[in-house]
Amino acid sequence: MTIKLLDVAYARLKTPDLDSASQFATRVLGLEQIDRSGNSRSFRSDHRVSTLSYEAGDPWETTVGFELASDEDLQIAAGTLEAMDYAVRHGSRGECDQRHVRDFIAFSDPGGGRIEFAVSPHVAGSKARLARDAGITGFSHVGLFSQDTTRDEHFWTQVCSARVSDRLGELPLLRLSQIHHSIALVPADRSGVQHINHQVQSIDDVQRSYSLLRQHNVPIVFGPGRHPTSGARFVYFEGPDDMVFEYSVGVQEVDEATYRERQFGFEPSSLCMWGAKATLKELSN
Repeated sequence: MTIKLLDVAYARLKTPDLDSASQFATRVLGLEQIDRSGNSRSFRSDHRVSTLSYEAGDPWETTVGFELASDEDLQIAAGTLEAMDYAVRHGSRGECDQRHVRDFIAFSDPGGGRIEFAVSPHVAGSKARLARDAGITGFSHVGLFSQDTTRDEHFWTQVCSARVSDRLGELPLLRLSQIHHSIALVPADRSGVQHINHQVQSIDDVQRSYSLLRQHNVPIVFGPGRHPTSGARFVYFEGPDDMVFEYSVGVQEVDEATYRERQFGFEPSSLCMWGAKATLKELSN
């Protein structure tokens, strides 16, 4: 039975320097810190209580959480994965509280990436109090490293409910809703989170953040530019432990009834129609 995913819900990162990572999340990214304990910090970017967290630990141990619609869908997901011999772990009450969700399961995807499926991410009754005027409207999508994009695309589109919007060479862009993509499977020799996207209100927010990032000597790794696939205007930059973050605006919404996936060549003009060149290892050619 197909596992129905609603949206990407949160990213959980680890770092050896929790204080520095937390300062980056607020002072540079602009997120609101909502939790602080001995070895973890949680941050808010939109109507949900938490969409990003840092814990003390190995930066390679990244996790992405996806939202499912109901407890029944979560049970179906657990049963489907177990029937396919995935090792599924059910979250404890304390772990659910830490993630600000009602329930979740955890497993490793076909490439070994840490994935969680969750229900009822907690919603706040007020707007996020962003730490700076970054114009962030919400946590939007993730890039996932993939050692075998054919295998991983099959998992996300055949076992789960993702659909292919476009391909850049062997890099598929997968959608979970009308938004052009929520997952990008980026060919690499490892698994884990490749980048984390936050949407902003306007191209002015992208440009303002670009200037701020340069002032703070934050490495810009791509942009400002515009993706021919989704139409989004963007800037990518490196955060703590080499994690890549992106601000973007203007991503295309897809008409499910009429949209057909497209194949782009893996070349600079397919990545940016403004001529920006990526310095990211996985996107350089």
